[in-house]
Amino acid sequence: MFPELKNDLILRAARGEAVERPPCWLMRQAGRYLPEYHEVKGNRDFFEVCRDAEVASEITIQPVRRYAGLLDAAIIFSDILVIPQAMGMKVEMVEGKGPHFPEPLRTSEDLQKVLDYKVDIKKELNWAFEAITLTRKKLDGQVPLFGFCGAPWTLLVYMTEGGGSRLFRFAKQWINEKPEESHKLLQAITDVAVEFLAQQVVAGAQILQVFESWGGELSAGDFDEFSLPYLRQIATKVPKRLKELGVEEHIPMIVFAKGSWYALDKLCDSGYNVVSLDWCWDPKEAVKINNNRVVLQGNLDPGVMYGSDEIISKKTKTMIEGFGGGKKNYIVNFGHGTHPFMDTEKIRHFLEECHRIGSA
Repeated sequence: MFPELKNDLILRAARGEAVERPPCWLMRQAGRYLPEYHEVKGNRDFFEVCRDAEVASEITIQPVRRYAGLLDAAIIFSDILVIPQAMGMKVEMVEGKGPHFPEPLRTSEDLQKVLDYKVDIKKELNWAFEAITLTRKKLDGQVPLFGFCGAPWTLLVYMTEGGGSRLFRFAKQWINEKPEESHKLLQAITDVAVEFLAQQVVAGAQILQVFESWGGELSAGDFDEFSLPYLRQIATKVPKRLKELGVEEHIPMIVFAKGSWYALDKLCDSGYNVVSLDWCWDPKEAVKINNNRVVLQGNLDPGVMYGSDEIISKKTKTMIEGFGGGKKNYIVNFGHGTHPFMDTEKIRHFLEECHRIGSA
């Protein structure tokens, strides 16, 4: 059905195999920092672009094309908030401000609307699967294709806050005032996430990442109660669901819990093949805690791209050496996503240095 894969480096590395150099990809590698993205997007709404399979596939492939031979994966152009949309919530992307939920979950009655909503993943998110299938074909086996989803706690934050937040007032109010109802919502999101990830693989995704972007807003105890159990469920249930769907191939899974410094040891035992790190981690300390249990991914501060080529080279070298040189149990990435203001040539220099240093 799909073209033969020519570069399986990231799949081998994610499975813990020794590799010739560390594979490299970037969170938000497709998007606003690329001039060709703006040309294709035009004045269209963000989610309108996501739902157009042809346009979403083109945007996904843009960085692979621009940085030919330097990126070892593509990640489908989409958004973590498609799960709340599939659960019946309206989500808008406001230019310059980010996501906005006109009717966030604030009461038990609001919650019931979501819990009672019958989610047909294949129907509600059919456009996402079409985009993945088309992109997989258009990639022609150059690199593997990532599918992804938002983690339950992170999606609960957006669904209750109504967008991004500084205080996280409503999300914290939910888990402290209505813990039982919060768990019901987290379980509902988890069930949707499991099916969504599995169907992305059926559509053509070859590796998966779960984004717990607001993990660092939880205390260690609350992370253990409101995040970790659901992350573990996803890691356990997706492979089982894939077998039910007739997928026998092992699909590597990555978890990225930004800011959750206290949880690394537990995340390494959470069932994922790879644990992605934000830039606050000292690679050597993370390697020590991990103790070869899983593959680590990360974790250069994206802000390094504002530095000189010399600074980029120096900090990239320090990072790769900190992770043991990268020939085993390591995938190169930023500690979070690219910024809209970044210079594409600085990113090229970073990728070229990753190849040079990682191949040494």
